[in-house]
Amino acid sequence: MPEGGAVVGARFEAWRRRSDAALADALDTVAAAEPRLRAAMRHAALLGGKRMRPLLVYASGDLFGLDEVALDAAAAAVELVHAYSLVHDDLPAMDDDALRRGQPTVHVAFDEATAILCGDALQALAFGLLAAAPQPAPARVEMIRELATAAGACGMCGGQALDLAATGAGGIDLPRLERLHALKTGALLRAAVRLGALAAGAGAEARAQLDRYAAALGLAFQIRDDLLDIEADSATLGKTAGKDIAQDKATFPALLGADASRARLRALAAEMDAALAGFGPRAAALGALGRLAIDRGH
Repeated sequence: MPEGGAVVGARFEAWRRRSDAALADALDTVAAAEPRLRAAMRHAALLGGKRMRPLLVYASGDLFGLDEVALDAAAAAVELVHAYSLVHDDLPAMDDDALRRGQPTVHVAFDEATAILCGDALQALAFGLLAAAPQPAPARVEMIRELATAAGACGMCGGQALDLAATGAGGIDLPRLERLHALKTGALLRAAVRLGALAAGAGAEARAQLDRYAAALGLAFQIRDDLLDIEADSATLGKTAGKDIAQDKATFPALLGADASRARLRALAAEMDAALAGFGPRAAALGALGRLAIDRGH
């Protein structure tokens, strides 16, 4: 990290602890749920994870001076939706993986039916958290709408559908690949940035600049994921390495090659920096998260 990076890194660790505590508190609200389902939800949400999306919520809200307490609900909500998506993505009917965050996937640790219900319940819990967030009612509605759009058919679920259609089909071009991942990966990352800004009452011009940053971040995050799949081992990844090649997935290295993918990462890093430049030093945390997304695994 650049000068001040140690300070930013310490803030990230503090925000990770906050998000973990908020997740645990949220899961405690379903203590009356069927024990096996409750255990599966805790397995999915609490056992590891980079917490990139909660960090983005905190960093975006912090940009506008919002207190962390006012961001806990949004940070936990976006991570619960992310956790649900991983549970469902790992199912045999989807990406069919047995390892996630260094642990058995939920359908392996429990069973497929429990995994499906677990994902459904995590998503429902996320929207319940936003409905009870400390923001005024109009802001809560906007936050709920934002997360719903990012998670739905025109966001993450739509991107997963495009991914399934492209797997093994061959012939995908760069614009379609970028659209696929802008939905599957980028939509929820963009929502995390937007949630922090909405919670803080940021204006339209500032939100537009943050959208530019988030669009570059989402694409960079996925390109780095694709590169890690061919460069890292399962222990480093916390999930099965080499799955993209084995399943003939549409990836940036497969389409562009590794060198061109790295060059694209450098261009996206510059795009993120340019998008944040107008905010000055206040955007240090968001800038550091952009670099973290690109430098993961190094």
